[in-house]
Amino acid sequence: MKEKQHAIEEAKKLLRHSDALLITAGAGMGVDSGLPDFRGNEGFWRAYPVARKLGLSFVELANPHWFDANPALAWAFYGHRLHLYRETVPHPGFAVLLDAAKKKEEYFVFTSNVDGQFQKAGYDEERIVECHGSIHHLQCTQCHAGIWSAKGVNIPIDMESFKATEWPHCPRCGATARPNILMFGDWTWDSSRTDAQQKRFEDFLQRLYVKKLKLAIVEIGAGTAVPTVRLTGERIARELNTKLIRINPREPQINPSLGYSVPMGGLEGIKALIA
Repeated sequence: MKEKQHAIEEAKKLLRHSDALLITAGAGMGVDSGLPDFRGNEGFWRAYPVARKLGLSFVELANPHWFDANPALAWAFYGHRLHLYRETVPHPGFAVLLDAAKKKEEYFVFTSNVDGQFQKAGYDEERIVECHGSIHHLQCTQCHAGIWSAKGVNIPIDMESFKATEWPHCPRCGATARPNILMFGDWTWDSSRTDAQQKRFEDFLQRLYVKKLKLAIVEIGAGTAVPTVRLTGERIARELNTKLIRINPREPQINPSLGYSVPMGGLEGIKALIA
């Protein structure tokens, strides 16, 4: 308990004395908003019991080949998630973090989440990297039509059979559309939107370096199964000679030379750091 409290106090000092804030977030960031984090097959199957019946894991179902092999199944899964993310209200921790970020000279968000919750919570669209893409944008499964918004797209789903009865098509060639999300085994993801976000992120990091701004990094709910978020934050902490604050109830471990471990859920941890 003493060790945890000491880490929180040191993390609070880092936040107070920083000029810039980088927020990095994985699936655990959405848990307090009521979103599933698909941790392990059991967690995924609780959210999608039909997938258990079909013997499909999250990794197997989150694969682009279903949009060709069985678009009704693919769009049942992604259409349900699209509707879920649209209806979900970001938990209060988003607003607490945003308020802290706006008080800094610079801030940015790096997230593997495809749910658009940071934008919904009021974060500047130009200050967000969605490294795995976004469910709120679509692309074609066949041609190079670019990326377009999923706004106004609604997917009727028969939840008993877990099949979509309608789904979006490419406005250019008429083929089945798919979410602009980097899936498992995905060689056809159009990364152009994320590439543009990444360029703005690199410009942000360059400004910190040139202006010699002191950066604080707060990581929330980023696991080790797909460690992109964790590794990105750790790399930046090393490069900019700062510390990373890792908020994670199950995998809070971090080398003390790299940062502080806060073994809490997202909302609880954010409140503990920012009163």
